[in-house]
Amino acid sequence: MKNRILLLAISIIAITTLQCQNDAKIITDAPNITPLEHSWDKAVPHQEIPEGLTSLSAESCGACHQEHYKEWQYSTHSHAWTDAQFQAELKKETSPFMCINCHIPLQNQQDSIVKGLIDGDIYKPVKVVNPHYDEELKLEGITCAACHVRNNAIIGPTGTDKAPHKTIKDTAHLSEKLCISCHNAVAVITPTLACSFETGDEWKVGPFYKEKNCISCHMDTITRVIVPGYQKRLSHHHYFKGSGIPKSKDAKTKVFNGLSFSSSKIKTKYKLEDTINFTFKVKNEFAGHKVPTGDPERFILIKFLITHQGGQEVYKKVEKIGEHWEWHPEAKKISDNNLLPQEERFYTLKFKAQNTGNYTLKIIVEKHRISDEAADYNKLGDEYPRFIVIYKQAYSFDIH
Repeated sequence: MKNRILLLAISIIAITTLQCQNDAKIITDAPNITPLEHSWDKAVPHQEIPEGLTSLSAESCGACHQEHYKEWQYSTHSHAWTDAQFQAELKKETSPFMCINCHIPLQNQQDSIVKGLIDGDIYKPVKVVNPHYDEELKLEGITCAACHVRNNAIIGPTGTDKAPHKTIKDTAHLSEKLCISCHNAVAVITPTLACSFETGDEWKVGPFYKEKNCISCHMDTITRVIVPGYQKRLSHHHYFKGSGIPKSKDAKTKVFNGLSFSSSKIKTKYKLEDTINFTFKVKNEFAGHKVPTGDPERFILIKFLITHQGGQEVYKKVEKIGEHWEWHPEAKKISDNNLLPQEERFYTLKFKAQNTGNYTLKIIVEKHRISDEAADYNKLGDEYPRFIVIYKQAYSFDIH
C-alpha cells in the first residue's frame, strides 16, 4: 500500500513538473505583444445604448432630430466608410489596421478588437472577435454616436433634462479637439507610408486661431426647433460643409469654398496688333487653414482658355495648387504650394491674336480629390466623382 501511495505521489510530481515545463515553454514561445501607443491606433471604446434609446444608428437619432439627420446625410461623414477611394486603399496589402479608426470611429462598428501588436509590427495586430459588432452601424461611417455618445449618455451642448435620454453637457468634448482628433493625423508609419493630414496644425498657426474654429466655419449656427414640439434655440448645421466633392454620383454635399476670386477687366474690342494682358487673383480669404488641406492628393486647377469663333482653341494655360509627394523608396513631400490663410496669388496671361474675329476667354477653377492617374490605378471608374467646378467665368471680345 505504501509503495502504491509513493508511486502515485511520484507520478503526480512528474506530471506537475511536465505541465510546468510545458507552461514555461508556452510563455517562452509566446510572441512579444506591445500595447497600442497612439490615439489613432484605437477606436472609441464600446458604447452601450443610452437609456431611453433603442439604437445607436443615425436613423434612430433622426426620428426626433429630423433636420440634423437630413443634414448629416449630405455630409461626407456619412459616406466615410462606403467611399470607393477609401475602400480601394483599404484593400491594398500596405494598408495598416488603424486607417479604419477615423472612418468608423466606434468599436461597435468594427468586427474585431485590436489588443496590441506582435513585436510592435503594425502589420501584425493581435485581434479578437468583437462580440458587439454592428454591421449596419459600420455602414453609417462617422455617425451621430461617434461624436455624441460616451459612457452611456448623449453628449450635447446644453445638457437638457427634457430629453427622453440621459444628456450631459460637455462643450470641451464637442469642440475643435474632437474634429482635430481625425483631421490632424500626422505620422510616418513606415518608410513608404505616411499620414499627412495637417489641418489642425495649419489652423493653430493661422490668423483665425482662438478667434474661429472648425465648428464656427464648418457648422454654422442657426436658430431652430431641435425636436418637433420643443421651442427654438441656437443650433449648428450638420452638413459639415467642406470640399463639396461628393463620394458618389448620387450623393449630394455642401460646398464651403474658402477662396475668393477677382480679375482685371477685359475690353470688348481690340485691334489686331494689341496684346491683351489679363490678371486673375485667387485669395484664401475664408479658410483658417491651407487650401487645399487634408489628403495630400487633393489639388486645385485654374484653367485659362481662349477660343476663336467656332470654338477653335487658340490659347490654353493651366495652373496647379497642391502638393507633390514621392512615395518610393520613401515617403516624402517634394513641394507644397497650397494657399496659406489670407494669402493672395496672381496669375497673368498675355495674348496676341493672329486673326480678326470674335474670341472668348474662359476661366475655370476646379477642386480635385484625386488625379486621373491615381483614380485609374485604384480602378475607381469614370463614374467616381473626381472634381467639382467652384468658379467659372467667360468674357467675349472682338479683334478687328
